[in-house]
Amino acid sequence: MKYIIGEKLGCTQLISDKGEIIPVTLIGAESAVVTQIKTPEKDGYASVQVASGSKKEKNVNRAAKGHFKGLGNFRFVREFRFSGSADYKVGDKFSLADFSPGEMVKVSSKSSGKGFQGVVKRHGFSGGPASHGHRDVLRKPGSIGGRFPQRVLKGKRMAGRLGGDRVTVKNLEVVKVDSENKVMAVRGAVPGRKGTMVEIRS
Repeated sequence: MKYIIGEKLGCTQLISDKGEIIPVTLIGAESAVVTQIKTPEKDGYASVQVASGSKKEKNVNRAAKGHFKGLGNFRFVREFRFSGSADYKVGDKFSLADFSPGEMVKVSSKSSGKGFQGVVKRHGFSGGPASHGHRDVLRKPGSIGGRFPQRVLKGKRMAGRLGGDRVTVKNLEVVKVDSENKVMAVRGAVPGRKGTMVEIRS
């Protein structure tokens, strides 16, 4: 398994050798360093903690400095669980050069927050009729069926906060890897806005 942490740069198009237009998402990623290994015997599960990016030393607290043990002043820290055994050790590095075009990866990030939204945008309700004597019902939810048990059931689809959730997209194809500029192009869309932290694992 290979793990790397990047930042969403935006979307664009690439043209393949066959003239095909490929929609891609650009992800900027520096080398990731293994900062901790967790084992089932000691921690109850197996995982590898990976850190990437950098920030000013004055912005890193003493607890983080002690944890990183001089490996760097990292901006992003994420933990990836795995099953079975793996030959990782603290200080190992993952880079974009470890990924190759045509490889399939799994990408996780935080989706764009859209604030408080109604049922039409949040759940795809059709709303009410727009004519024949109806007024102000076009985007209303309608009846919520409260006759029995005379309360709102848990999980009822209603208006509320939309977006800002962790979303994972599987089987995205790596189209291009630019190790010199530290940019990876992945086919299709990646959740989140520009600048969102992106977790990539093979």
